[in-house]
Amino acid sequence: MSNEQVTSLAQLKEYGRGTFVQLPDFAEGQPFYARLKRPSMMALVKKGKIPNDLLTTANKLFTCQAADEEMVQKDNMMGEMLDTIECLAEASFVEPTWAEIKEAGVELTDEQLMFVFSYTQDGVKALDSFRGQQEDHDGAEVSGEIPQITE
Repeated sequence: MSNEQVTSLAQLKEYGRGTFVQLPDFAEGQPFYARLKRPSMMALVKKGKIPNDLLTTANKLFTCQAADEEMVQKDNMMGEMLDTIECLAEASFVEPTWAEIKEAGVELTDEQLMFVFSYTQDGVKALDSFRGQQEDHDGAEVSGEIPQITE
């Protein structure tokens, strides 16, 4: 017989608090730790957080088809992709919240935004492979490659 049990409400609440992660540094010696969660794209669409005009872009981004000919020829493709990534960032940041980051006048780096996007799609397993050569707090090097989006 299995020892598996129904997940308790207390565990579900804890899961809802997100995961403590280290994002790419702002600059050398300027680490960034936050609590992130993986949002549901369907929930974001239902709540109107991803506007209708971004749905096609969002769908292509999530299915890794952003480089197809139609998207490449679209005038505002990059802007729409960044808008979608910002929608995900807003839904992902638990502590600090996205609103708190913006109110503080902090602008995330491109690498940090792509890290958040990768986290929303792949969860914790994406964290190890996302970072390039980087030193941890003990001075040991951590190796990994930034994932490439392919067709």
